[in-house]
Amino acid sequence: MITIDKDLLIPRLLGRKNDSHKGDYGHLLVVAGCERMPGAAVLATGAALKSGCGLVTLHSTARALQACANLFPSAMLSEDPARQFSAIPLADIARYAAIAVGPGLGKEPMTARALEDLLESARGRAIPAVLDADTLNLLAETPRWQDLVPEGSVLTPHPGELARLFPQEDDGSREAAIRTFCAKTGSVLVRKGYRTSVFAPSGECFANTTGNPGMAKGGSGDVLTGLVGGLMARGYCALDAALLGVWIHGYAGDALTSARTAEAWSSRDLVDFLWQGFAALSED
Repeated sequence: MITIDKDLLIPRLLGRKNDSHKGDYGHLLVVAGCERMPGAAVLATGAALKSGCGLVTLHSTARALQACANLFPSAMLSEDPARQFSAIPLADIARYAAIAVGPGLGKEPMTARALEDLLESARGRAIPAVLDADTLNLLAETPRWQDLVPEGSVLTPHPGELARLFPQEDDGSREAAIRTFCAKTGSVLVRKGYRTSVFAPSGECFANTTGNPGMAKGGSGDVLTGLVGGLMARGYCALDAALLGVWIHGYAGDALTSARTAEAWSSRDLVDFLWQGFAALSED
């Protein structure tokens, strides 16, 4: 097990050129939220906007888009015609450097069909994706979809989602199945929880060193999805995006708990504290 710490991460950081513009730092598509769960889309989008990528577009319902526009006006908006994810202009997918899909998405039949089309299109165009929440649940229910996971993607399951994806009877067998899956698909898997682990296609496994119980609140995972997606759009490979993402995400949680105790902050606050993780990696 390799430790995720500053010594591991700092050499992986990308710089920014003085003569650059927003187009140099990638465009992330966030597909998230439904009429019942607009907040997941807002949290993921907010985190993506704090990742350093150049542009972020949220595709969601009208309700989620309005909430996002109020909180994060720099996001671009793409409205779904239904009350949940049902369709997206696939001809436009090529403009995106990465996709983050799943938070608050729901599992309606029309959503499942639209998700299958999106994954097929992303895989065909070699666009990596961050797969979270209901995307993982639908992958578990439809195992053949695992062949649709774009190479260089990141999956971010919590323990319940992980058990549905890999229903092995013991932890050792499940871990072996995870390693096989990552090698087969060329993807990275983030096993969220206490001492979050990152599994690489190479077979390497990394253990995070940041984070605390104050992060055990709804929406924390949505923030991680947006952050990792933004880092991928920014130009980081799947493994580096996952390693940086989990460490920065956990560092922000540690900073919040230090300032406010583990009880008195929410996942919305986590978005605003992500900068502290980046700053810690930039210290001399």
